[in-house]
Amino acid sequence: MTAAPHTSSAGARGSIPRYWDSLDFEALWREFPPAPEYFDGVYKASRDELQALQEKRFLAQVERGWQIPFYQKHWGKAGIRRGDIRSLEQLRDLPPFSVHDLRDALAHNPPWGDLSGLDPLTDAPLPLVLQTSGGTTGLPRPMLYSPRDREVMNIITGRRLAMQGVRPFDLVQVVLSTGLSNGGFLAREGIWKYSGAVPVMTGSGAQTPSRRQIEIMRAWKTNVLVGFSAYLRKLALVARDEMGIDPRTLGVKSLIAHLGLEDRAALEELWGAPVYDTFGANEFGSIASDCEHRSGMHVFEDAFVAEVIDIDTGEQVHEAGQRGVMYLTTLFKHVAPMIRFNTNDITSWVGGAPCPCGSCHRRISKLFGRADNMVKLRGTNLFPEAVGALVAEHAATNGEFVCVVAKDSQGREEMTVMFELSAPADEAVRTQVEAELALRIKEALGVKLILEAAAAGELDPLTGLSSTSKIRRLIDRR
Repeated sequence: MTAAPHTSSAGARGSIPRYWDSLDFEALWREFPPAPEYFDGVYKASRDELQALQEKRFLAQVERGWQIPFYQKHWGKAGIRRGDIRSLEQLRDLPPFSVHDLRDALAHNPPWGDLSGLDPLTDAPLPLVLQTSGGTTGLPRPMLYSPRDREVMNIITGRRLAMQGVRPFDLVQVVLSTGLSNGGFLAREGIWKYSGAVPVMTGSGAQTPSRRQIEIMRAWKTNVLVGFSAYLRKLALVARDEMGIDPRTLGVKSLIAHLGLEDRAALEELWGAPVYDTFGANEFGSIASDCEHRSGMHVFEDAFVAEVIDIDTGEQVHEAGQRGVMYLTTLFKHVAPMIRFNTNDITSWVGGAPCPCGSCHRRISKLFGRADNMVKLRGTNLFPEAVGALVAEHAATNGEFVCVVAKDSQGREEMTVMFELSAPADEAVRTQVEAELALRIKEALGVKLILEAAAAGELDPLTGLSSTSKIRRLIDRR
């Protein structure tokens, strides 16, 4: 049974749409069980059971897609007609779309676009919320969420928090931006509604300076941190190097981060607590998460169909460890279903033995970077995240970096890697570290780059580390 929105108090023109009356919550919770019920049910479902559930929900999403102008045009251009897609096996027959198609769709009728399938001024009114992408290039990308869409995203957030050790009445300090971008507010909703813990919304460093973040943590005894790994590392260094406080004495029991290629062990050493990786996106919410065993991030397969696609061939990747871009299809969204969306995030499947937690949900290893951040430099494909991982290996750096691509006076493309030193250093030391990193990157990636040392904190205006959740690692000046 599908828990459809109902609009008893909102159905009459002129009435006020009310969130509480727009959903049958009990039916929704049966369809998408929150924690802890989730762990005794669909979390332990067999592959056959999961695929049967995905089949049913996928076909419902395709039917919804045919009601939306964006998909009518997008699928029609590919020669797809209504009724052609009759099974999940045919998912690969549908053309993918990307952020560029999303921007075009939004331009037709901002901020609703033609992907929402809903005109709130003429359709049966629902209470809606608008959140956006990080907006690192151009205007932030808005997305509308209905109560059903948002509540399923909150349920999944609660599930992953339980998987990552959050328990009722924990104080969870969220150091993600709270504004137009989705991450901070979605974390707050999921923590508050579906974990029993208490969200402490200090926000990014622009909203609460890093020293104040540490002071609040110490005074209020917050015991879980949620944020991007680079800023979690910065907070530890501010506590240790600027305030004389060992971060391991602050009582943090777990850190929940978007790790990417960050060194999990180094971050755990700084805080003296386990780090849990997670993967999410503005249009989807939480997509995959570590469990207590941290053997790869489990995809929430009752809510998403995930594909890993070879960048060069466009074919699905099934072999464990082989990297590709992730395509995602939602199995729950009503206002703006996302069907074969190319996230541009590079990942791979985890193989080997099943996870000891007992779940059969497929796992992804980590995020290796973004395909739209890839730079082709003298025949070599470079990802800024891979460069940053090598920078972070060096003991003289604090892990902060940004890659700048530009043309020199002869028109030759060059990449300069600016990185921060962990301590003040004279010119001789700076030159030595630059040379050592240049050699290490040449050995590992096969290309010679220009290295440029900076003092701790000097790159903040370029990366946005203290002011935004979407940290900038590539500046293209070509």
